[in-house]
Amino acid sequence: SAVGRGPEVPFSSEAYRISAASRGKELRLTLAPLAPAAAPLDLVFRFGMSGSFRLCPAAQLPRHAHLRFLTGESPPRALCFVDARRFGSWRLGDAWQPGRGPCVLSEYQAFRENVLRNLDDKAFDKPICEALLNQKFFNGIGNYLRAEILYRLKIPPFEKARTVLEALKDQEQARRKKNPSLTLSKKLRLMRDNPDLLELCHTVPMEVVAAEKKLLEPDHSDNYAAFKNWLQCYLVPGMSSLRDRNGRTIWFQGEPGPMAPKGQTSRKKRARLKAEPEAQTPKVTTRASKRRPRAAAKPPKLAEEEEVADGPRKGRARRRRKATAAPALPEPEAPVKAKRSRRTSARRGRGEAGSP
Repeated sequence: SAVGRGPEVPFSSEAYRISAASRGKELRLTLAPLAPAAAPLDLVFRFGMSGSFRLCPAAQLPRHAHLRFLTGESPPRALCFVDARRFGSWRLGDAWQPGRGPCVLSEYQAFRENVLRNLDDKAFDKPICEALLNQKFFNGIGNYLRAEILYRLKIPPFEKARTVLEALKDQEQARRKKNPSLTLSKKLRLMRDNPDLLELCHTVPMEVVAAEKKLLEPDHSDNYAAFKNWLQCYLVPGMSSLRDRNGRTIWFQGEPGPMAPKGQTSRKKRARLKAEPEAQTPKVTTRASKRRPRAAAKPPKLAEEEEVADGPRKGRARRRRKATAAPALPEPEAPVKAKRSRRTSARRGRGEAGSP
């Protein structure tokens, strides 16, 4: 399309076959012409937040269909790469993006060993919720998956990653010493009955992949409703949420953990304040709060603006609060004569004449 950000695809063929392979958050398409002498072409896609593939009539292309593969039938159909936010991308060639670790789905054992072997890496100095988005070690885990994984194990999202994962390493060594001759079926049963964090990094995404319905198809309300019902934590009412240091929102239940960012209020608590506005504002505002509008109570609208901010930009937030803070409540009404006499005496004290 004219607004697509990906490179031109130099491919043309009267008849060709499309096949696909995935690894972590990437998908590789191979366009193979049916003519024996023609060479195939590979494309590697990343989906961003909203990318997807859709097969539809060529005369009814969806909006934001940035790359289209047409069928030869009549009327033709189009396999479209659809990306409303344009965070997704594609590139020519068959190489996976360098720096990504083994896939949590298709390379589970290599993924597990890669994490436990590299616990000295500085990536594990961070909270576990932030480490789970590091594709060097958790290739395939995204924002909603990390929330679901931590929720099922009741792990605070801002617990130090190394603390959580070193415990797994010790447990694994103890298990091997205790049962050195475990068969594969027994290992799988143990993994199913008592999963640890790395095992859930494999099984939770598999639940989505193995689901009969296309749970993430936003244009079909029934399918999206099924996905919402599958979620136990992410965007679920009653859960708490905080922004991590990368500006991504993590949903959780219970305490956030010792490495939680300071100065944030969870959305759950904000919603409670919004529902009880009388608890936000004192009945009488002091003169000090008049002099400093920043200290006045924030209206609900401002709280919503802060929730959707990309990150904790303190300077901008302060300026916004100063500009949009709720006006201070007036002081209790005094008799007109008393008000007038105070103004007059103040002017006289400054050497001004009283009002006519």
